[in-house]
Amino acid sequence: MLEVQTLETQRLRLKGVTPEIIHQLFQKCSKTEMISFFGTDESGYQRYHLMHEKGMTTYNQSLYFFVLFDKESQQAIGEYGFHTWNFTHRRAELFYNIHEQANRGKGLMKEALAKIIDFGFKELQLHRIQAYCRIQYGFSSTSTSL
Repeated sequence: MLEVQTLETQRLRLKGVTPEIIHQLFQKCSKTEMISFFGTDESGYQRYHLMHEKGMTTYNQSLYFFVLFDKESQQAIGEYGFHTWNFTHRRAELFYNIHEQANRGKGLMKEALAKIIDFGFKELQLHRIQAYCRIQYGFSSTSTSL
């Protein structure tokens, strides 16, 4: 598969994660180490554990994402990357998550976006990147191809 990458922006270090990495972490690390690595809580740990147990790939789809670390604090603050990565059609859907409210509204996701998209087109050789945006208080969603 792909070699795990580390990307950097002015304020962030982005550490690449693949299904293989998640499996290795569960085989070698304690629960506390996993929670620390992903910068998550118990529910986040359970989500990763379910991914490890039930699988994350099919014959033509997988995921590739980055754990975002704040350079100043060295703490994991969220994830950003691609899910529903279709090898055959060379397309993927973009997602992101910031764990703590205190890190929201600072432009961190906007800062990381160019690096993530560039990685998708160059390293994953995607032809299409799609993002679904949910309106906070509405019931509609919109789709944008980048």
